[in-house]
Amino acid sequence: MVISERRAREQAARRRLIISTARQLAEAEGWEAVTTRRLSDEIEYSQPVLYTHFSGMDDITGAVAIDGFGELAEVLSRARRGRRTPEATLKRIAHAYIEFADKNPALYDAMFIRATTLRFADVDTPPQLSEAFAELRRAVTQVAGRQDVDTLAEVLWAALHGLATLSRGGRLRPGQHRDRVELLINQFCHGT
Repeated sequence: MVISERRAREQAARRRLIISTARQLAEAEGWEAVTTRRLSDEIEYSQPVLYTHFSGMDDITGAVAIDGFGELAEVLSRARRGRRTPEATLKRIAHAYIEFADKNPALYDAMFIRATTLRFADVDTPPQLSEAFAELRRAVTQVAGRQDVDTLAEVLWAALHGLATLSRGGRLRPGQHRDRVELLINQFCHGT
C-alpha cells in the first residue's frame, strides 16, 4: 500500500510539473514554443512519460485551462464579495475579468482560444469551468429580473471575452476601457 501511494504521489507531481512547465513556457515564449519535445527536455523526462499523463498537446492545454478557470473563479469570487449595489458588483466583476485576461495572456488563450479536450456546459464539464461561470451567474442574478439568468450570464461572458480579446489584439481604441465597461454594465442593469 505504501509503494502504491508513493507512486501515485510521484505521478501527480509529474503531472503538475508538466502542466506548470507548459504554462511557464507559454507565458514566456507563446504557445508555439510548447511542444511535447520541448516539454520533455524542460522537465527532463522522455516524451513517452508525457504521454502516460496526457494524450497530446490539446490535453495538456486543457489541463492548463482547467487551472486557469479555477484561478478565474477565485478572482471573480473576490470581485463579487462585499456589500455594494448589483451594478457596482457587475462592474467589479467586469474589470476583474478583463484584468485577469490582460495579466495572463497565454493562460487565457488556453482557456478560450486554443484547442483543448474540454467540454463546456456538459455533464463532463470540469468543476473549475462550472465554478467560473457560476461566479458570473451569481452576479447577474441580481440584475436579471425576469430574464433567463443563464442566458444573461452567457451574454455577459461573451461580451467580456470580446472586450478582453479585442483590446489585447489592439483592435479597440486605447484608453477607453472604463467607458466600455461602464456602458456594458449600464446596458445589463438598465437596458438604456
